[in-house]
Amino acid sequence: MFPLQQFTTFIKTNALFVNQDKILLAVSGGKDSVLMAQLFKLAGFQFSIAHCNFNLRANEAQRDESFVKLLAATLSVPFYVQHFDTKTYASEHHISTQMAARDLRYQWFEELRREKNYDYIAVAHHQNDSIETLLLNLTRGTGISGMHGILPKRDKIVRPLLFLSRLQIDQIINENNIDYVEDSSNETSKYARNKIRLNVIPQLREINPNLEETFAQNIARFAETEEVLVQVVEEARKRIVRTENDNHYLSIAQINTLKPQKLLLFELLKPYHFSTIVVDEILESLGKQSGTSFYSHTHRATINRDDLLLSPIKKQNSDAHYFMHSTDQSITVESQKISFFNTDSLLVEANVNKAFVDLDKLIFPLIIRFKQDGDKFMPLGMTNYKKLSDFLIDSKVPLPEKENIPLLINGNGEIIWIAGLRQDNRYKVTVTTKKVAIFELSK
Repeated sequence: MFPLQQFTTFIKTNALFVNQDKILLAVSGGKDSVLMAQLFKLAGFQFSIAHCNFNLRANEAQRDESFVKLLAATLSVPFYVQHFDTKTYASEHHISTQMAARDLRYQWFEELRREKNYDYIAVAHHQNDSIETLLLNLTRGTGISGMHGILPKRDKIVRPLLFLSRLQIDQIINENNIDYVEDSSNETSKYARNKIRLNVIPQLREINPNLEETFAQNIARFAETEEVLVQVVEEARKRIVRTENDNHYLSIAQINTLKPQKLLLFELLKPYHFSTIVVDEILESLGKQSGTSFYSHTHRATINRDDLLLSPIKKQNSDAHYFMHSTDQSITVESQKISFFNTDSLLVEANVNKAFVDLDKLIFPLIIRFKQDGDKFMPLGMTNYKKLSDFLIDSKVPLPEKENIPLLINGNGEIIWIAGLRQDNRYKVTVTTKKVAIFELSK
């Protein structure tokens, strides 16, 4: 007998999809995915089959493809196949063959889903896959989010077989005499997941014959615990974090009130990809001087007086420059815009986001760029030069922001304006000015 009622109930309970949805099934030809396809057919859902040939097992890979193509024909559903040069992809991206296959698989599934207007992609993970994932995460190190195993639904990926164990699937396949193909790589201990599947789980099952049921209960509790943690973290985020443009400021005083401090700070910083090691370093440095910085691959965390400042790392070329001609009305640099117009009025405003400049002193085209070593200018109201680096320190500009301040440069190479901070005294409006050039910075 097929567990059809359990199958449809699991789909409904977890809101995986509705009857009207079109589902793209990822079918390898193994027991799990073949059973999933059979259940979709029996339930009357709208679906098609997609198969990946990773060209890793020579004749066996071609056998799998032919089998799945025949399965799709037998079930009278559309069939899609894609061939991959997996080893080359793994080499070019410096990742394992398994990781390359995973990336290629999901990239193609999503492309196909969008192109053919499918609502979801169904993959045949079951309870034992979830146990293996949890054990792998624990072995490598994980937070609470790594202990809920595999979720039934994430974005456009659904997993409708998570109510079944591997033993149950084997039993259903045997009782119903269902044909499938076996991936020989599943029997090797070469891969970490296989080591857990072949060596660890059998030992655990000797200790607890009801291993799958026990882990299912554990995973459910972990998932509920994570929900509680998420609520606590979001409440802390509202209290501690303030956001200005792309920057996030975490009050150090508030960080010091967190309990448990390391766990909650790690969760607060998780969206910015900081590791637990870096979080430890940040906690040890909260009382140190401003300017101390820590990095993830996407963000920089900087001790900035009373705050921990998080800012995105922008791969920005300090030599990059943008030309502004006399006919230009504005120039956009990164996420900032400098507008330009001129007037006969000699009135000026005390507004750091505007520069009022003697038009006759400008040599077009002007250049907009970011700071470079050796930059200096004559700050408005002064008659001596000052290094830009010193000026930014005196102005208490946070380290991450220093690299993102546009500089307006005259055609002779002199700085006209540190946009949003101070213009150069040499270009100020005087009684002899005939026409005023007005520059305005906006985000």
